[in-house]
Amino acid sequence: MIKKFVRLLFIIAPFCYMIFIWILSSLPHDAILDTPFSFDLLLKESLHLIEFGILYGLFVLFLLVSGKMTRYSNIVVALASIGYGFVDELHQYFVPYRSATVIDLVKDTIGVLVLYWIVRKTYFSEKPSKIKALLQKLEH
Repeated sequence: MIKKFVRLLFIIAPFCYMIFIWILSSLPHDAILDTPFSFDLLLKESLHLIEFGILYGLFVLFLLVSGKMTRYSNIVVALASIGYGFVDELHQYFVPYRSATVIDLVKDTIGVLVLYWIVRKTYFSEKPSKIKALLQKLEH
């Protein structure tokens, strides 16, 4: 029972996270996080790298628990995550007090590609690794 519930959570997690991203993108840039520190803008800008890397990671977990993790499906979810970054930037273009920039899309893409590279090198490598063993456990 608990195992099925956890599997269900992993399956719906990327879609819930996409809704969360959409909601955050609908708010002014300082609505959630506004610090008095000089690194405030740097912190917010670096979140693009993390935000879409997390989305891709959740899609990888979705593939693992559904038993559909292949090289091809891995590429598809990476492209879907990058594509959602584009949709997010397009959405922000129409939100007052927000902006859509190519550099933000580049940061979204880099976040996805870094985690994609890690997954590709660990999960699809021929050498056994602790990460690969852990990911394969999630698959079953």
